[in-house]
Amino acid sequence: MTALPWSLIAELLALGIGAGFLAGLLGIGGGMLMVPFLTLIVSARGVEPALAVKMAVATSMATIMFTSLSSLRAHHRLGAVRWPLVRGLAPGIVAGGLLAGGGIFALIKGQGLALLFAGFVGFSAVQMFRNRKPAPQRQMPGRWGQVGAGGLIGLMSGLVGAGGAFVSVPFMVWCNVPMRNAVGTSAALGFPIALAATAGYVIAGWQLPGSVPGAVGYLYLPALVIISAASVLLAPLGARTAHRIDVTSLRRVFALMLMALAATMLYRVFS
Repeated sequence: MTALPWSLIAELLALGIGAGFLAGLLGIGGGMLMVPFLTLIVSARGVEPALAVKMAVATSMATIMFTSLSSLRAHHRLGAVRWPLVRGLAPGIVAGGLLAGGGIFALIKGQGLALLFAGFVGFSAVQMFRNRKPAPQRQMPGRWGQVGAGGLIGLMSGLVGAGGAFVSVPFMVWCNVPMRNAVGTSAALGFPIALAATAGYVIAGWQLPGSVPGAVGYLYLPALVIISAASVLLAPLGARTAHRIDVTSLRRVFALMLMALAATMLYRVFS
């Protein structure tokens, strides 16, 4: 592998720092921040646009394996992870992530999915920003309901290269899980999502020719290494910040992130 230019290393480090902090603060894997920038970085190295997007999604998801563990450790120390919910949602998440990464990801065109996704995320953002209280009697569904919800979370996460918090946090808050617990539990769910989807990407991209130096199938290894190293260091700082600010502010920050995500997805569709 040829030596990486310092400008590329600096870009990847900055991306890893931002993704790591957001992973700890909001329980997200940072994928929604990474995918657009990684697409530009990979495209600049001569990869055609359609493949560049898929490489960005796959590489982003692979970094979440490391970022989520760092974020999880910090949230667990602060007592924010609801482990029974992790055990209930994880089987469906693994199945959905494998299905997305190993099958649908290689085939999907994405425009219709992007519109549906943007609409769902935008609706969730408005609900969280308005801080409407869920019905007091509403609780998390039973065992099979959690498996089904986990499957949807894993499927959508694997298709867009995100850690799943954009679905799992609003869902848990809607089921009366406190915001900080929803964020901490989402951080724990990021690892099985990323592990399953990355395994699927490796299988789907195994026969792809080397598109750029350092690429293995859909994975761009230099970005994986540099972003993971930076994000792992910053995730604990984000987690501590999440427990220092008031819940209303945390909800609004998360809602603004969701709105930005929905706007980005719509921009991709119509551009």
